[in-house]
Amino acid sequence: MLVELAIGDAYGGSFEHAYPSFVAEHNTLTGYVQHHGRLGVPAGRYTDDTQMTIAIAEVLVSGRRWTPLLLAEQFVRAYHRDPHDGYAPRFHQLLSEVRDGEELLRRLRPQSDKSGAAMRAGPIGILPTVDDVLYHAKLQARITHDTQAGIAAAQASALTVHYCHHRLGPLSEIARWIDAILPEDVGHGGWALPWPGKVGPQGWMSVRAALTTLATGRSLSGILRSAVALTGDVDTVATIALAAASRSPEVAQDLPPVLWRDLENGEFGRDYLAKLDEQVIRVA
Repeated sequence: MLVELAIGDAYGGSFEHAYPSFVAEHNTLTGYVQHHGRLGVPAGRYTDDTQMTIAIAEVLVSGRRWTPLLLAEQFVRAYHRDPHDGYAPRFHQLLSEVRDGEELLRRLRPQSDKSGAAMRAGPIGILPTVDDVLYHAKLQARITHDTQAGIAAAQASALTVHYCHHRLGPLSEIARWIDAILPEDVGHGGWALPWPGKVGPQGWMSVRAALTTLATGRSLSGILRSAVALTGDVDTVATIALAAASRSPEVAQDLPPVLWRDLENGEFGRDYLAKLDEQVIRVA
């Protein structure tokens, strides 16, 4: 799961908010491409989506009781040991300035409905019950996205992995299943409503777009291309979609070898993700 979502993030990051013509020309899965707005960032490098997911996964496998302080400490630690790009500018600046979780919690103003809490929620879906998933997804969301929409997006994102990992039904029914669990209206019209095009910054937009690609996807490569073709905040869409699809028996695990090979592989890169992934799966 973690390697696949990182591939989705790194590949999608090359197309985040790119012109549709650039996406149409380069969205071929033949390799990572250089993002036109990130000339100093190597192709194949993942973004904040994966880095914050790593933080969540590490807390999950630690076996420690989740608290806002523990999670905040892990967010700070993950960033400072291996700084990555992709964070919202204000949050990026804050992370670079604070030295511990207590300072982060003190200085945060968590009134966002953007996608940060949803993009990192995938590993939570491994937990054994829906109630576990909802509780932990909400707890981590409230640190940075303490709004109805921000929390619901994080819960829905985690539930996509839960549904696929625990094989709760056909992939075509995943969005309707989430609708039955999270019926409250956050302005999106329902998780099962197909996403129509360019993906905006709100978390519910990325989740609904990911669910749309999952509803008809039969392979990881097809889901990744479909996610990126939407344009907009596509690295988040790809991260959420591939986290879930990698755990579904209905989906062919066919990501091109070049995307595995060229994914960054430093201290917290591909090999680290693979080892952490094994630990996460054992949590279930």
